[in-house]
Amino acid sequence: MRFAFKTSPQNTTWTDMLAVWRAADDIEVFESGWTFDHFYPIFSDSTGPCLEGWITLTALAQATERLRVGVLVTGIHYRHPAVLANMASALDIVSGGRLELGIGAGWNEEESGAYGIELGSIKERFDRFEEACEILTSLLSQETTSFDGRFYQLKEARNEPKGPQRPHPPICIGGSGEKRTLRITAKYAQHWNFVGGPPEEFARKRDVLASHCADIGRNPDEITLSAHVRLDGDRNYGKVLEEAAALGQEGLDLAIIYLPPPYDPAVLQPLADAITASGLRG
Repeated sequence: MRFAFKTSPQNTTWTDMLAVWRAADDIEVFESGWTFDHFYPIFSDSTGPCLEGWITLTALAQATERLRVGVLVTGIHYRHPAVLANMASALDIVSGGRLELGIGAGWNEEESGAYGIELGSIKERFDRFEEACEILTSLLSQETTSFDGRFYQLKEARNEPKGPQRPHPPICIGGSGEKRTLRITAKYAQHWNFVGGPPEEFARKRDVLASHCADIGRNPDEITLSAHVRLDGDRNYGKVLEEAAALGQEGLDLAIIYLPPPYDPAVLQPLADAITASGLRG
């Protein structure tokens, strides 16, 4: 198993986030770091502070040298996929090929409604998302892209320069919907993120993803399987590792440890030591 960390840019300061990422960059146990894509804090007081995820990630990429970097995950309805493709290529370039492109269909009604950004019905969200996945994959790998869909229309669109990762940065799709999310993941993604939950639920979703892969003749082993594992405010490292181990028994490749605010770099080395002592790290 491999390990990563996530710092949601909510209810925090830039200074605190930066300190954590700089420290993590020097600790080899952590292979990647992640932010999120929301404009209001989630699962807490929505009137609190929240830094924009992509701008924050770009600055963190410049402040680090080794960590792979990603937004877990980008709400596709917030940005036209052609704009997002340009953003992804630019960040892949400035990070030296360290970008993981996390994307999802979007779900936050509060911030979408407040900003007047259309979210749509569940069906519309996923129809839009599937169109966006096709556009992103093409713009990140092909010289030109034309597309005539319900939500997006492109005419000989270009995206230059492209980033160093070929054919494109790994695409990570987050979500667990069995009919649409996992089918789209099987078709377009190199990485699937399970938002979190018991091992038996992860295992069931893993099997659904494998079934969708079989339907299109794809090897499911080509897709990295990750999950959020939450570290609580008491810094119970043992509980985190128990959860990671249980998910690992069901095939988890990457445990993404969700750090609690207030962010403190002092949490990282004890966490890394506990991971190493556990023997879970491959």
